[in-house]
Amino acid sequence: LDRMPLSTRTFFNQHQAELAERLATLAPKGLQYSFFCHSGAEAVEGALKAARAATGRPGIVSTEGAFHGKTMGALSASGRPKYKQQFEPLVPGFTHVPYGDAAALEAAVNSETAAVILEPIQGEGGVIVPPDGYLTAARGICDRAGALLILDEVQTGLGRTGRMFAAEWEGVSPDLMTLAKALGGGVESIGAFMGTAEVWEKLFGENPTVHTTTVSSILAYRAALATLDVLEEERLPQRALEVGERLAAGLRQVRDAHPNAIKDVRGRGLLLGVEFHHEDYGLLTIGALAKHGVIVAYTLNNPKVMRFEPPLIISESQVGAVISAFEAALTEAEAMLSGILV
Repeated sequence: LDRMPLSTRTFFNQHQAELAERLATLAPKGLQYSFFCHSGAEAVEGALKAARAATGRPGIVSTEGAFHGKTMGALSASGRPKYKQQFEPLVPGFTHVPYGDAAALEAAVNSETAAVILEPIQGEGGVIVPPDGYLTAARGICDRAGALLILDEVQTGLGRTGRMFAAEWEGVSPDLMTLAKALGGGVESIGAFMGTAEVWEKLFGENPTVHTTTVSSILAYRAALATLDVLEEERLPQRALEVGERLAAGLRQVRDAHPNAIKDVRGRGLLLGVEFHHEDYGLLTIGALAKHGVIVAYTLNNPKVMRFEPPLIISESQVGAVISAFEAALTEAEAMLSGILV
């Protein structure tokens, strides 16, 4: 802050340049450039604009149950009516298809489609892991139609699923990718959308100010660089996979002991969801868990699903404590609901 207290484009920003270069070395192949902003929703807005600018087409295909943010464009791409109805009409040109259904996706993409926007794993939709090959199929569908593929990695990116980016599970490279949340290391708000050189040229080539934002704090760039250092040096993506397997196994043991309450446990790495037969189980269990010192939340688009997304540095002993607390909290919830739910 002593060196660069101003948010201005008059001066070159060394830290911003370093972060852009670093992301380009880590991201899936072809994602060369980054635009930095303040949140995941703003990153999605930029990616949607970039897709329309790069293709000259209006259509965006998204999925049912998707969550991409609550600003107008991002909300239009999202998939739960509860968050949309009060603000309609939203941005035109958006189509929604079932998540994980490649045939439905292919049927919806046509010569007017600018982009398909997908979460590699649906987060707020209930931690929905798509069938193997779904992202690969989506990449092919977009290529054949001349559309772009946008992967929203705001929740799945930066080690959460056991890879630096969830797209790596299928070796898929999108044309655009959004990041936020973990990028700031939990201490600063920062978002970004990344794109290929071809997309960047069509978006910014004639007018570099066609898409701008108030410059993020220099502290956000430093926090993001430090975050990437820790992710790589401490091998946190790999650790998320290993510790996630331990956590998932423990959650499944609780499921087996409480089959009337828990329907499913699913996810990848340290992005895990527990689906209850009735949402009241989740709401009461979340409250009881807080009393045991464990903070969790349900997924916004599916209140029956509680998500476990601990810090990637969670220890083995803490995993054990979480599992014990979860079973105790669930037992308390079942006792409260006994005789009420049928």
